[in-house]
Amino acid sequence: MTGSEPDHGHGLADRTVVVIGASAGIGLETARQVRADGGRVVLVGRNPERLRQAALELDPVATAAFDATDTDRLRQFFQDLPGPVDHVLVTAGGPYYMPLESMDLADARRAFDERLGMTLGVALYSRDKIRAGGTLLFIGGTGGRRPGVGLAIASAATAALPALVANLALEMAPVRVNLIAAGFVDTPLSASLLGDQVDARREELRTRLPIRRVVGPADVAALAVHIMCNGALTGATYDIDGGQQLLSH
Repeated sequence: MTGSEPDHGHGLADRTVVVIGASAGIGLETARQVRADGGRVVLVGRNPERLRQAALELDPVATAAFDATDTDRLRQFFQDLPGPVDHVLVTAGGPYYMPLESMDLADARRAFDERLGMTLGVALYSRDKIRAGGTLLFIGGTGGRRPGVGLAIASAATAALPALVANLALEMAPVRVNLIAAGFVDTPLSASLLGDQVDARREELRTRLPIRRVVGPADVAALAVHIMCNGALTGATYDIDGGQQLLSH
């Protein structure tokens, strides 16, 4: 095989994937698909009990329960990894909704710093642990692309992440760095954010989205696995929203 040929023959068989945010939603589903493809997983999550349940199902190489926004703990985690890994997926971190009229500046700065700081921290501390040609893959969103009341922090982060990922792809080469930008995904996090409005939101999307169904964690996980396996993909943002951005509002 020459250096210009893609190496897709083995998928994720015998590969090791670190999943940060692995105890629920997109992270958990991606870990399932990695295991189904013959790969190994290292599971990281904030909630020890949910992480334990995921470990019972997925038989990981290792688990670690901590908050990925804790940069000291994040650095220690990567330092303690026993050997190199092939891919790192980061689903940790949620959206921040803060209307200006009720905004606390310290909270706003903390939210923005945590999102970008975690992204930079994972890149900085994992750079010597990911094998050449492997992937550092982040999950972001599309919702902040349209201005709206309360979306200042989310919009700023949404705009910043693709630029940050593109630069990291150059600095971390030959490790590949990519971003998945998801629209509404039917996860426990989405349900907790919307509360009793979640069923109405699901029905609206089923009716209006071009795909006529709601995007689920398995859809995003399948894209994540593809990006890991396709060695030609780096420095890019991949939208997955079922056509939500095509709608007028």
